[in-house]
Amino acid sequence: MQKAIYTTVGIDELLSHVQALKGVGARFVQMHAERNVDDGTYRLVYTFINVHAAQEHIAQDGSYAIENLVVEGIDRYQEIPSISSYYPAVFPFENEVHDLFGLAITDIQIDFKGFFYQVSTAEPMSVITPEVKAAREKAMKVRAAAEAKARKAAAEKAAAAAAAAGEGAASAAAAQPAAAAGSDAQHDEAAAKAALKAAEMEAKLAAMDPEKAAKVRAALAAKAVRDKQKKEA
Repeated sequence: MQKAIYTTVGIDELLSHVQALKGVGARFVQMHAERNVDDGTYRLVYTFINVHAAQEHIAQDGSYAIENLVVEGIDRYQEIPSISSYYPAVFPFENEVHDLFGLAITDIQIDFKGFFYQVSTAEPMSVITPEVKAAREKAMKVRAAAEAKARKAAAEKAAAAAAAAGEGAASAAAAQPAAAAGSDAQHDEAAAKAALKAAEMEAKLAAMDPEKAAKVRAALAAKAVRDKQKKEA
């Protein structure tokens, strides 16, 4: 007798549950998507079987269990992590869910980029309104902004560390003879300021549009060449 166990998990919990199933030797069986007609959200169902445990249970009482992970309440613009790093065989199911339902599954190991099926109507299992498309694009922009903010914070942290290192070097130089200490301290302070300035500029560039940032970098490189030529003249 076959039993079905359903465990509801959040998107952020999915990979940890899949990893646990992989750890006990469970095999992937299938996955599928469903659309909730009441509110337009989606659910994903991932099915696994622990073969070793099933064999033991069948020997005992003739029954075995199929385990299902269920992710409920998915919006069209939410990103869903692929489980293909644990179970590569899931890739056709994840491509199918992407192509037919339009759900955004990220990091599929074998990703057909929307060309797994040849269909006359894009994402035929879903009706995508302009509002939903706008929401998805907005979510992608929010994610990009968050990544830019993280890069900026990292650059500021590196700049602060460089400044602290410069101050430490200047303090050590103060213990040397006056002439040497003054020269070394000035050099270290100048290096620290240069590092801080470079880090601040890199943080600004990271927050810019990539095309604009490339133009700014090119202009800065040209200026550096001109400054060097002036010093050598």
